[in-house]
Amino acid sequence: MEKVTDVSFSPLENSQYIRPLRINFTQNGVKKNWDLMAVHDSVVIVLFNVTRKKLIFVKQFRPAVYYSKIPASERKETIDTKKYSPKLGITLELCAGIVDKNKSIDEIAREEILEECGYDVPLNQIHRILKHCVNPGVLGCGQTFFYAEVTDDMKVSEGGGVDDELIEVVELSVDELKAYIHSDEINSPPGFLFGVHWFLLNKPQYAG
Repeated sequence: MEKVTDVSFSPLENSQYIRPLRINFTQNGVKKNWDLMAVHDSVVIVLFNVTRKKLIFVKQFRPAVYYSKIPASERKETIDTKKYSPKLGITLELCAGIVDKNKSIDEIAREEILEECGYDVPLNQIHRILKHCVNPGVLGCGQTFFYAEVTDDMKVSEGGGVDDELIEVVELSVDELKAYIHSDEINSPPGFLFGVHWFLLNKPQYAG
């Protein structure tokens, strides 16, 4: 996962995942515009293994996070990965995925659990928590949170994603999770923090 080399940046021309655009509008009689990014909605799943009392997360290299850790003055040439280790871009996240298939959002959540974490969870055991908007200043897309309890019997593969994804499944006890989120700095998105705090507040029988 950390064997990232030949890093450089280039302008984006066509993408099936994001599309930058400008919205023009009039508000209270004043003409305005705003630059934004059109992206897919997504699903996020809080997973708890009740057999071993572990929360299940995924670790992966996120190019956008890595990019943000490199000073702007050094983003123009090929990046020195010895000076800026790819570890800077490795995040700890909840199981998640984009909504880009002709399936119900619940089915997409189930599919992501199977692909990323290797658990085959019945659809009726995946419970919707809520939907919120992501980064309203730039994205504004919807993200739906789910919660599912899994057992070792549901484990059918090692997970790790599909195609050329490189995803590592990470399991943390509640105590290990609490230690992580109380660190001075964590490489995890806001949705991760919402999901784990939801778990700690709403599942006291497991949270201790």
